Amino acid sequence: MTGSSAASGPGFDGVALPSPQLEPLTLDTPLKKALSPAQATALAKAFGFQTVNDLLSHYPRDYADREVLRPLNQLTPGANITVIADIISAHEKRMSSRPGTIVEVVISDGGGQFTLTFFGKNSQQWRLDQLRPGLRGSFSGKVRMYQGQSQLANPSYKTFESEEEEARDDPALKLKHKPLIPIYAATAAETSWNLQTMIDQVLRRLGTLPDPVPEDLRVVHSLLDHTQAIRWIHSPDDPEQWMAAQETLRFTEAWVLQCALMQRHSLARERRTQPRVPTPGGYLERFDAALPFVLTIDQEICAVEIAADMARSGPMNRLLQGEVGSGKTVVALRAMLAVADSGGQAALLAPTEVLAGQHLRSITTLLGPNLAAELMPTLLTGKLPVAQKRKALLRTVSGQSRIVIGTHALLSDTVTFFDLGLIVIDEQHRFGVDQRETLRLKGAEPPHVLVMTATPIPRTIAMTMFGDLDVSTIRMLPAGRQGIRSVVVPMGENGALFGRVWASLAQELALGRQGFVVCPAISPAEIEDEADFAPPPGDDPRPLFNVEEVLEGMRGVASLAPYRLEALHGRMTSEEKDRIMRSFAAGEIDILVATTVIEVGVDVPNASAMVVLDADRFGVSQLHQLRGRVGRGGVPGLCLLVTNSRAGSPARQRIGDVAATLDGFVLAELDLALRGEGNVLGDMQSGDGSKLRFLRVAVDGDMIAEARQAAYHLVTGDPGIRTNPALRDAIARRLNDSERTWLNKG
Repeated sequence: MTGSSAASGPGFDGVALPSPQLEPLTLDTPLKKALSPAQATALAKAFGFQTVNDLLSHYPRDYADREVLRPLNQLTPGANITVIADIISAHEKRMSSRPGTIVEVVISDGGGQFTLTFFGKNSQQWRLDQLRPGLRGSFSGKVRMYQGQSQLANPSYKTFESEEEEARDDPALKLKHKPLIPIYAATAAETSWNLQTMIDQVLRRLGTLPDPVPEDLRVVHSLLDHTQAIRWIHSPDDPEQWMAAQETLRFTEAWVLQCALMQRHSLARERRTQPRVPTPGGYLERFDAALPFVLTIDQEICAVEIAADMARSGPMNRLLQGEVGSGKTVVALRAMLAVADSGGQAALLAPTEVLAGQHLRSITTLLGPNLAAELMPTLLTGKLPVAQKRKALLRTVSGQSRIVIGTHALLSDTVTFFDLGLIVIDEQHRFGVDQRETLRLKGAEPPHVLVMTATPIPRTIAMTMFGDLDVSTIRMLPAGRQGIRSVVVPMGENGALFGRVWASLAQELALGRQGFVVCPAISPAEIEDEADFAPPPGDDPRPLFNVEEVLEGMRGVASLAPYRLEALHGRMTSEEKDRIMRSFAAGEIDILVATTVIEVGVDVPNASAMVVLDADRFGVSQLHQLRGRVGRGGVPGLCLLVTNSRAGSPARQRIGDVAATLDGFVLAELDLALRGEGNVLGDMQSGDGSKLRFLRVAVDGDMIAEARQAAYHLVTGDPGIRTNPALRDAIARRLNDSERTWLNKG
């Protein structure tokens, strides 16, 4: 690329460097214009990077001090690592099984030692010349186990001596030889120092970057300008520089994210749609008159908030979160009936067929025979028989069915609505932005949207991931709930306790009640879902409890012999699962031995006992959800958390914390603190463009709140963010394609 001479830029040591006769790079410059074709192709293949911004947003995950060696005894097998170490010895020997040689190099951190092995077809004397004892360097590769010892096989490496030689040939390369070496997440093909080399190339041609954070905010929060932050994060002289850069980029990330969410919220409210208001004497009024119980205060407040949103000409976008069993379904159903009163339809999207079937049964029961006959709630899933699916599609497209309940099948191109006025998404964290948008586009006008979750969401995650939604919360449980007693059963310390588990379960059944037994696996070789927590090495090495073997074993327990036991898991067909759930709800089955398919939505008031086997393999929120399947009627619940984890271990502590409280909001904060937002968010983040880099919602709540408040003031006065082009561009860069499309829709 040629053009006018670029101004000399500041060097990494504060010294002006002569710039080549090339245009300065911007964040949007394609990498193929900033690097060699081979480098750009390699980065696209390894990481999907296309622009300078993509590369410079690949921040170091750590820094290594040339003078400080890291412990080598903490390396994890299977990990791609880069270490700084001294070479202790190097020798070559012939391979005994095939032609060629092996060079074995021992490196040390001053305490522990580590082996590097290099395989070659011919003599590797040249490698011995490079890797001489006494030299220090960086070594990168995948940690492997060989004969019980950790090693790097054919690692990439560079000695500091070789770097000095390169610097004598190219003075610009002295920039890389600062005390701190950035360590990047890398691949086998693209090592950390390859990335460092390419980033240094880009930084030498980088122009002054426009700053997405307004100057007044930078002053208030003592932030660097954006150009300095990018330079210091990749090439700091000392820890103070990278810490200052990281703080600036952390706030920038919070600021850009909150502005994007506020903008989306603002643009959504500017759209126009049909208000959905109940009619006097209509479906909603008749439903309320026949309701056999009184709504809680929280339910009433949430219902009023939803009704007010739906009465406006702008589409509702609201999150309804509530405790397990707090009565979100009846609140959502009232919104569906308001839409039906206006002649429209509601679609309820559920993540599993079991939950969709449960919703159909619950809604049909709540409506009663007369309203159900008029509104014709319809189930639509991917595994319906052809004849049933055809009937469901006809009811949907004709408007005969005012309430359509389904799984991902609702997103299919073959599903068309007569007048889609409301979308209800249950367990919304199981769905991404793309799926919500697909369903929204099935409305002739933008439909109102209500997303629900029975997993209480910590305040910081609500601000970070759902900042474009208004939030309604149900904390209060309906009257008549008897509570749940939770007990940790430390089977690893006393195997005889297992007999008492079955005895306790039998006592509940003798009272005419029902129970669940939950396992993490279907069979010895089949885990239904990846467990949230794997046991640490040496802790609980035995196979996981699984449905097939547990069911067979329980049938041989004398105290359980009189009772009817059945299995339920994800490998079954939808017809099998629906049949079993109907039988269980009707009291024809006493115990369900199941996987986590019963985690959400299963509502059987007579179920009072929950046994969770290998409880240490489940997360805090998952255990709370499972426990919430019992104690839903007028009888108290019992939850037995069976574990082999050791006393004092993190797993035992986690299970004990769950047993100690029934407050899902407290447990949600605990879950966030334990696992971090990477695991807690899950599918709440949609696409690579939405992933957090420096921002940590577990600890940055105050910063997020401050950024949100500032974003609110900016976007309220300037919804299009026309006064800050740098911010507008930064928002466009961080969003994925579907989100950009969403913001561009009028």
